[in-house]
Amino acid sequence: MRVLAITRASLTRVARDRTSLFFLLVLPVVVIVIIGATVRGFSTFTVGVESTGTDAAGRALVSALERSPGLKVVPFATTPALTTALARGEVAAGVVVPAHLAAAERSGRPVVVTVYAERVNSVQQAAATAVASVIVGRGALVQAARFASDHSPAGYDAALATARGLDAVLPRVAVRTVRADTVSSTLPEGFSYSAPTELVLFVFLSALAGGATIVETRRLGLYERMLAGPVRARHVVLGEGLTYLVIALVQSVLIVTIGSVAFGVSWGDPLAAGALVVVWSLVGVGAGLLAGTVFRTPEQATSIGPTVGIAFAMLGGCMWPLSIVSTAMRDVGHVTPHAWAVDAWTILLSRHGTIASIAGQLGVLLAFAAALLALSTWRLARRLH
Repeated sequence: MRVLAITRASLTRVARDRTSLFFLLVLPVVVIVIIGATVRGFSTFTVGVESTGTDAAGRALVSALERSPGLKVVPFATTPALTTALARGEVAAGVVVPAHLAAAERSGRPVVVTVYAERVNSVQQAAATAVASVIVGRGALVQAARFASDHSPAGYDAALATARGLDAVLPRVAVRTVRADTVSSTLPEGFSYSAPTELVLFVFLSALAGGATIVETRRLGLYERMLAGPVRARHVVLGEGLTYLVIALVQSVLIVTIGSVAFGVSWGDPLAAGALVVVWSLVGVGAGLLAGTVFRTPEQATSIGPTVGIAFAMLGGCMWPLSIVSTAMRDVGHVTPHAWAVDAWTILLSRHGTIASIAGQLGVLLAFAAALLALSTWRLARRLH
């Protein structure tokens, strides 16, 4: 009961600190979104369309853009308004639909559908490619209708309607991507890359920065007051350790839940993923307790701690895959626990591994956790006597 009382008091203090809650709960999600979008780009592009005064063919083209699963269409009244939104980054590409598209299609004259996108912007170029594929699809229907109307008594409108009907029912040519290298050494792209690496980063980072709480508690003499009552040093150590474990698990569950629900991240085998989250949380507990005994002031913990955590994350592959660095740097990276955690997530997410597949990584992480916990509890217990 004494251990739980200490844990409850520490958690209450954290819950009342809005700055701590922001860094624990909000910032990881923001970083996951930013890095996930940077690594892969968004799965849906917002496209601006200016189709004022267009005819039925133009409206059909706009409708085809709206039905495309990778595009979100936003209408604009004028071309200048469209280009301004593109320059501001409000849309990923711009499309100007000609006013007399139906007449051009019927007569067989060339027609230009203007697509705006910056050449040096990879996201805008990807959006322009997605738009071009829809326009090409519309062009294929028009070509089929023109061919049919030229070689049959049916008119162009009837031939176009027939082409649309056949396009809806004819089987598509399937394109399947097969990896030549089945043993992937990197995490999947996008949010499946950013979510697990940010979980590794922020659990460790938050624990190091959280060492400021222990430093402040020591500075205020609260531990001495606790020990003046029926509380022993081991109760304080266990209470503080349980506090860090609860925070690490809550943060991990939040990242896993948001990654799954909001971004469609698959975390692999549930048993293996759960074991990895718990073991990594224990590593964070050891790091947080150790930080609370090493730093002398809360300012040191909140400034030096995150710097050390980010440096470890960079060496351990949280910022970029270790597969792209030299062998020597990979060896250096595996001095940190981060590299072993990222390796385990890579096996789970890229190779569909099980708990047996990551047994080696879990063993190394447990060794890190045991060493950190042993050293930190010894140092904290010494300071309490």
